[in-house]
Amino acid sequence: MLQVNDIVTAYGASEALRGVSLEAHDGDITCLLGPNGAGKPTLMMTIAGILRPRQGSILLNDENITGSSPGEIVARGIALVPENRLVFPEMSVRDNLIAGAYSRLATGKNQVLQDIDRMYQRFPTLKEREKQLAGTLSGGEQQMLAVARALMSKPRLLLMDEPSLGLAPLIVEEVFQIIRDLHDDGTSILLVEQNAHMALQVADRFCLLDQGRITFSGKPGQLSENELIRRAYLGGKQVG
Repeated sequence: MLQVNDIVTAYGASEALRGVSLEAHDGDITCLLGPNGAGKPTLMMTIAGILRPRQGSILLNDENITGSSPGEIVARGIALVPENRLVFPEMSVRDNLIAGAYSRLATGKNQVLQDIDRMYQRFPTLKEREKQLAGTLSGGEQQMLAVARALMSKPRLLLMDEPSLGLAPLIVEEVFQIIRDLHDDGTSILLVEQNAHMALQVADRFCLLDQGRITFSGKPGQLSENELIRRAYLGGKQVG
């Protein structure tokens, strides 16, 4: 589905990604692990078209999307749930959802309204908060809104950057249940997540990004075969 080939992305003279290659398969949850400063947000923003790579290519279903604008990326079927949620705080919950479907409004307003109702069915709390300003929601509610807003574009691939960051343990459980439900519905997900134990419960494949390079790629059980990875991300515990 998604192929990232030898991507180099830099901030000025500093290369944050140094020849990154990975694949995310159709219908799978692919989890990207890595220490702080490894380049994970940079990779997500490069795929989403927010940053332009200096080198390499990005393919979605064999179509080259390298260098496309964020709007073009959304139109082609990729949506980003950014780190720290980044909802529009001065807009209502409903208006945030409408903003998520901006590329579809001109040709299908009635369908957009139906999709808002579907989001309310999936996230009943958002229906209760429909007219509330997004900036006044709790952290967990803002995360639900960020996911729902991204889904309004009807993505084939959902990019989720640290969805559990800063949330209480009970809310983290809710967020990962949402991820499971999306997976069960057939949504493909590329997930950046520091909570490796939670990620192990949902991911089909893992990649490890370290110092701008992919240093490991494999299935969850293979994590336990590498002692350094196991100690760094799983507290030394074997993966069952």
